Amino acid sequence: MNAAVRAVVRMGIYVGAKVYFIHEGYQGMVDGGDNIKEATWENVSSMLQVGGTVIGSARCKEFRTHEGRLKAAHNLVKRGITNLCVIGGDGSLTGANLFREEWSGLLTELVQQGLINEDAVQKYSALHIVGMVGSIDNDFCGTDMTIGTDSALHRIIEVVDAIMTTAQSHQRTFVLEVMGRHCGYLALVSALACGADWVLIPEMPPEDGWEEKMCQKLSATRSRGSRLNIIIVAEGAIDRHGKPITSGIVKDLVVRCLGFDTRVTILGHVQRGGTPSAFDRILASRMGVEAVLALLETTANTPACVVSLCGNQAVRLPLMECVQMTQEVQKAMDEKKFEDAVRLRGRSFENNLKTYKLLAHRKPESELPHSNFNVAVLNVGAPAAGMNAAVRSAVRVGISEGHKMFAVSDGFEGFYKGQIKEIKWADVGGWTGQGGSLLGTKRTLPAKHTDKIAEQMRKYNINALLVIGGFEALECLLQLYEARANYEEFCIPMCMLPATISNNVPGTDLSIGADTALNAIVETCDRIKQSASGTKRRVFIIETMGGYCGYLASVGGLAAGADAAYIYEEPFDIRDLQANVEHLTEKMKTSIQRGLVLRNENCNENYTTDFIYQLYSEEGRGVFDCRKNVLGHMQQGGAPSPFDRNFGTKISAKAMQWISKKLNETYRQGRVFANTEDSACLLGMRRRALIFQPVVQLRDETDFIHRIPKEQWWLKLRPLMKILAKYKTSYDVSDSGQLEHVVRDRPKESDATAAI
Repeated sequence: MNAAVRAVVRMGIYVGAKVYFIHEGYQGMVDGGDNIKEATWENVSSMLQVGGTVIGSARCKEFRTHEGRLKAAHNLVKRGITNLCVIGGDGSLTGANLFREEWSGLLTELVQQGLINEDAVQKYSALHIVGMVGSIDNDFCGTDMTIGTDSALHRIIEVVDAIMTTAQSHQRTFVLEVMGRHCGYLALVSALACGADWVLIPEMPPEDGWEEKMCQKLSATRSRGSRLNIIIVAEGAIDRHGKPITSGIVKDLVVRCLGFDTRVTILGHVQRGGTPSAFDRILASRMGVEAVLALLETTANTPACVVSLCGNQAVRLPLMECVQMTQEVQKAMDEKKFEDAVRLRGRSFENNLKTYKLLAHRKPESELPHSNFNVAVLNVGAPAAGMNAAVRSAVRVGISEGHKMFAVSDGFEGFYKGQIKEIKWADVGGWTGQGGSLLGTKRTLPAKHTDKIAEQMRKYNINALLVIGGFEALECLLQLYEARANYEEFCIPMCMLPATISNNVPGTDLSIGADTALNAIVETCDRIKQSASGTKRRVFIIETMGGYCGYLASVGGLAAGADAAYIYEEPFDIRDLQANVEHLTEKMKTSIQRGLVLRNENCNENYTTDFIYQLYSEEGRGVFDCRKNVLGHMQQGGAPSPFDRNFGTKISAKAMQWISKKLNETYRQGRVFANTEDSACLLGMRRRALIFQPVVQLRDETDFIHRIPKEQWWLKLRPLMKILAKYKTSYDVSDSGQLEHVVRDRPKESDATAAI
C-alpha cells in the first residue's frame, strides 16, 4: 500500500494537483481535523520498503451511516477535495461508490444546515473516485493480482520452505492453515508453489469421502520414498455440506487413520506483515500512477473505476461491476454451485486449480493413456530460479499424457555425450522450491555437434523436445530448425520456455527467474540504503547483471526507489551524468538523505561503475559522499520466488499439452514428422496471454549482437521511475488503461489454452 500511496502523491504533485493524506481510513475522513493533511514530496520518501500503510487504516462504523457520510462530505468540501483515491478491499470500494452516488444530496443537506454556501455546491458539484484493490486474499474479481497478494505468498512460502526441512528430518506430516476466509487463492497458489500433497479451499470443497482419498494419497507418497507430507488448508475451507474443515480436524484425521506424526502450523497475521515484494512495489507504483491519470480523465458521467492488472497490461474496470461479480462468487458458494464460483473467480484462479490437480494427483498406471512417445527435457544457458519447477511440471504433465519422459543433463553438451535417462513422477518430488538447475545447464550450442545429437535422438527415439533456458535456448532452437534440412531427427515438435534472470528473450514480456533476481536486487538495495541511515548524506552506485538488457536495472530501480538507472537501451552522455549529479545535489540539500543509482553491467563501455562512482564522488563533494556495490552472482541464486515457481509450473504444463497436441497431429505411418515453422515455438507471455510463437518469426524481432529484443515493453516504465524521482520528464499515456467491462461467461476454453 505504501508504494501506491507514494506513487499517487508524487504523480499528483507532478501533474500539478494538491494532494492530501486522509489518515486512519474513513474514520479520519469523518473526524476531519488533523486527520486530513496536505502531502508533500518528502512525506513519502523512504517508505517503499515499509509494510502495512503509513497513513493508517481503520474499520469505520460511522461511515456506514448517513450522518457519518455527511460529516465526511463537509470535511472534504472545506478543503476543496473532489477527487478520491481509495486503496482497500471490496468493502472500502463499495463504500466509496455509495458516497459518490449520494454526493450531490449530501451537499444539498449541508447547504440547508448552513454549513456551506451555494457557490461551494456549484464548485464541488461532482465527486470522482478511483479505486486500487489492496487485499492479500486476491479475492476481487476483474483483477489478476491485488496489491499485497504477492508479498503474502512470499511470507507463506518462506514458512513452508522452513517447515519442509524440519518435516524431512523427522518424517512428519504438517498441516498449514493460511488466510482466506472466503477465497482460497493463497492456499491454492502456495500449494502449487510448494507441491503440497493436498489443499482444501472454500471454492472447491472436496467430494464426499475425501477423508479416505486424502489418507490414501498421503500414504502412497510415503511409500514412494518421500519423508514428509504437506497439507494446506484455507481458514474458510468447508466440505460439500458447508461444514467447516479446520486444520485441527485434518490433523486428527491423519493421526487416527495413518498414525503419522502430525503437526499444525497456523500462519495468521504473519501473512499481512513484512516487507513488500518487488512485484507488489512495481504493481502498486504502476497502479498509483494509473489511478491519478484515471482521475484526471473522469467526468461526471463516467462510472467510478478500479485500476488493475490483466496479465501484464494496466486496465480500468467499472468498480460496481467488479464488486457485483465478487458478490456473485459468494452467492454461488452459498448456493453450493462450486463450479460457477471457480469460474467467476476468473481465468487465473481456474487455471491454477487445473494445474494443481494435474500435478498433485497421480493417476494409476491403468488409467494413463499410452502414447508411445518419448519427450526429452533439458536446460540451456545460465541457471535461473524456477527452472526446476518447470522441469517438474513438464515431467508430471508428460507422464499424465502417457509419454515417456527423458531428462538430459548439462544442456546440449550432455545431449551429444549421451547423458540422457528416463525420469519418473517421483524423481521430481520437492523440486519446485529448489534454486538453480538440478539437471545441470551449459551454454553449449548444438550447431557443431548436430551429428552426435541426431545419433542420440535415434538411439533414444526422442519424438519431441522441451528446452528451458535463456537467449541461448532460442539460438539452439533456431540452429536445430536450420538442421532439419539435413537431419530428419530434428523434424519433431520443439518448444522453448524462456528462463533467464536478464529477461532478454524476444517473444515474451517475462522470463522464469527474473522475478527472483529482482527480489534479490531490491532486498539488497533496501539493506544498502538502510546502512546509511543516521550517517551524513550518501549516494550508492549499484551495478546489476543483465548483459545488455536493462530490465533488472530499470525495474529494480523502480521497485527500490532509485534516482537513476543507466542502461544500454537508453544511450546517455556526460551531460546526462552531470544533470543527474546536479539533480541529486539539489535533493540532498533539501531533505533527502540517501540516493540510489543503478547501472546495468554493459550500459556503456567507458562510463564504467568506477567512472560513475568517481564522478559522483568528485561532483558531490561537500554535499554527499559515495559508495559503490557490484551485486554479482547473488542475483542468480536463491530459492525461487512464488511468482517464478508458478510461472514456471504453468507455462511448462501448457507447453507439454501443446507438445502432445503436435505429436498427435504429426504422427503419420508409424512415425512423427514435423517440419513446419509452427512446430518449433517459443511459449511467451505477451500483455495478457500466453502465446506460442514460431522461433523463425522471432528472428526479425531480435538484436543478436547484443542479445536483446528490438522492442521491450518495460522501457515504458522508465519515465515512471524518473517522475517518482522528481525529474521533469514527459509521460507517455498511450499505454494507460482504457475503461473496459468485466467479462462474465467466456466461451469454454479447452484445457490447453487456459491462460496464466
